[in-house]
Amino acid sequence: MERDRVLKIGREVFRVEAEEILKSLDLLDDSFASAVETILDSSGKVVICGMGKSGIIGRKISATLSSTGTPSFFLHPAEAYHGDLGMVEPDDTVILISNSGETDEVLKIIPFLKSQNSKTISITNNSLSTLAKNTDIHLYLGVTKEACPLQLAPTTSTTLTLVMGDALAVALMELREFKDIDFAQFHPGGSLGRRLITKVEDVMSQNNLPTAQPHTGIKEVIEIVSSGKKGLVAILKDEKLFGVITDGDIRRAMEGREQEFFSLKAEDIMTLQPKRVELGEKLIKAEELMTHHRINTLFVVQDENLVGIIELYDLGR
Repeated sequence: MERDRVLKIGREVFRVEAEEILKSLDLLDDSFASAVETILDSSGKVVICGMGKSGIIGRKISATLSSTGTPSFFLHPAEAYHGDLGMVEPDDTVILISNSGETDEVLKIIPFLKSQNSKTISITNNSLSTLAKNTDIHLYLGVTKEACPLQLAPTTSTTLTLVMGDALAVALMELREFKDIDFAQFHPGGSLGRRLITKVEDVMSQNNLPTAQPHTGIKEVIEIVSSGKKGLVAILKDEKLFGVITDGDIRRAMEGREQEFFSLKAEDIMTLQPKRVELGEKLIKAEELMTHHRINTLFVVQDENLVGIIELYDLGR
């Protein structure tokens, strides 16, 4: 295999598609704003319909809309013509995708949509096509070159269709003031959703926590750090979190205070005011603290009493 040739081909595909996307920026006009406004004003769902490769892209656009605050579903045009049109209600907005604008299966469902006054938006690469002329709003892609060297396989055109769908979804997100917590509600099984919804007490370690007192001898401190398997020990004073000693603190004390090392107490090498998070906080708060302070372990407290420990891997990133 000629690696240089392969890399040249791959880079050319990137170049062609990137240039086509940038050229299409100038083609985005009031029709796009009208499409967003139509969807915002609708009390129904957004129905995406497309055949073949357009259908595959349509499924992704529908999924993106649904996960970002705009209820949507994909409708296969062939299935729609054989009964599934009953899924489309008058208040729904229907987005019809066809690169040529002449896809027979897509055109066949237009009379039904007109009969129930559904709002329709088309995405095509032909503003003079039958589909473009028979929908309320037309979004023109403006593709001049496919990345396919034969100019046959949908490549640039499907990419631009996807970008158009993403642009719609992001504009709707912004106008709906869709927040990360909203995103988490739709993605409870995802990593982000888990951190935004889950509370620290749901994942923290709370049994056999490694703790010591300020007067605890260094030898016992080492034993506690070792048996606790957290790489540290929490120093408590009057049952309140007071300080912390990490295995790094112990190593530094061994190197810098070798002569007196075994006579040291916990209070001699501990760090005061260790980083902590309150019981009841979301996991995302713990992540923010760990990231900001560049630490891998965080104490969980309630009224300054130590109730748990969270480690970086508990975040599930």
